[in-house]
Amino acid sequence: MLDVRKWAMGLGRLLKRRREPVVVQTLRSAAAATVAYVIALRLSPEPAPLTAPLTALLVVQVTFFATLTNGIRRVNSVVAGVLVAIAFSGLVGLTWWSLALLIVASLAVGHLVRVDEYVAEVAISAMLVLGVTTVGFTAWARIVETLIGAVVGTACNLLLPPPVWVDAAGRSIEDLARRVRQLMLRMGEEAAGRIPWQQAAERLHEARRLDHDIVQVDAALRQAEDSLRLNPRVKEGLLHRVVLRTGLDTLEICTVVLRVLARSFTDLAKARGPEDLFPPRVGATVEQLLSEMADAIVSFAVLVTTHLSENAESAEARLTAELHTAAGTRDRLAELLREEIGKDWTNWQLLGAVLTETTRIIDELNTEHRTRRLLEELDRVSRETREKLPRLAWLRERLGVQEELWRNRTGFGERSR
Repeated sequence: MLDVRKWAMGLGRLLKRRREPVVVQTLRSAAAATVAYVIALRLSPEPAPLTAPLTALLVVQVTFFATLTNGIRRVNSVVAGVLVAIAFSGLVGLTWWSLALLIVASLAVGHLVRVDEYVAEVAISAMLVLGVTTVGFTAWARIVETLIGAVVGTACNLLLPPPVWVDAAGRSIEDLARRVRQLMLRMGEEAAGRIPWQQAAERLHEARRLDHDIVQVDAALRQAEDSLRLNPRVKEGLLHRVVLRTGLDTLEICTVVLRVLARSFTDLAKARGPEDLFPPRVGATVEQLLSEMADAIVSFAVLVTTHLSENAESAEARLTAELHTAAGTRDRLAELLREEIGKDWTNWQLLGAVLTETTRIIDELNTEHRTRRLLEELDRVSRETREKLPRLAWLRERLGVQEELWRNRTGFGERSR
């Protein structure tokens, strides 16, 4: 009975994971490779046409945009390699020096036809074709198998649309915001007391390590951006991409300013020596300000990842209220620092830097600033699209896509204000 219950629980967990992007991608890749192999058995003269499932496996990438571009590049690389092998087979046989020349020529051709990461595939195809006696027969079979794999891989994305990685990117952005929040809270707690400069320097190192987190979030966001391109299941893909990208840019600016703030705390701790980092009233206000800013950071991340959902208005209202509260605390801190500098102006530049850096973070999170940044980015992307792809822009205008985007853009701007 216990084994049946464990089996049922395991099956339940498996069913819950069936919609995860990794699971979906694994099943799609396996299905595409199997179908390609079955079709190649009927159409290819080779007894074991493994090139077809291999091509399908490589072509079915995480996103439809990547699948389309990778399929084109892979077919080009195989055809280029086959043509190079046919040219060499008519001139020389297979020797050590002809193999070296073949590899050099294949890699050069691969760079010329711009197949990017499939440059090595040109040389591999050329070597496989040149290494057999019936070059023409093998060359034709390899081209057929590659085309089968590419067509099946692309068709698989049309019939089974790839997963959209927006949720995963949103979770990574929120996780980054929470890590920033935890660092702010620790810095605020230490600002209210006496800390050695070595401990303040540890917070500076933590702030610097946030750069690595940003790189990981950027990779997740790039994957999400690709999953939105040419995806039939996604509407307003451009708006999604721009909102997430501008949101990450804002968080990156905040982490940079936080790193500068941690450096100011470290320098101030060195200058203070055995004394408290701030006077009691100032330290308590700094702690309160950093706590309020930390909450605003998380609210901003929630707003960025849910701006098109039902919770967008509540997230925006919460962020606005938190920023208003933080601005009031910042103004109170400015008065206390002015009084402190009037008594002792020895470290006035560091105290002023603390006020400047906290103000910069509050301004970056401001909803009006974000709306302006979002609209500017939408204008830039639309302008670049019209310049690079005028026919696509004309088609979008005829289909009404551009008007719908502008309506959504205007609605988002009015709501943010």
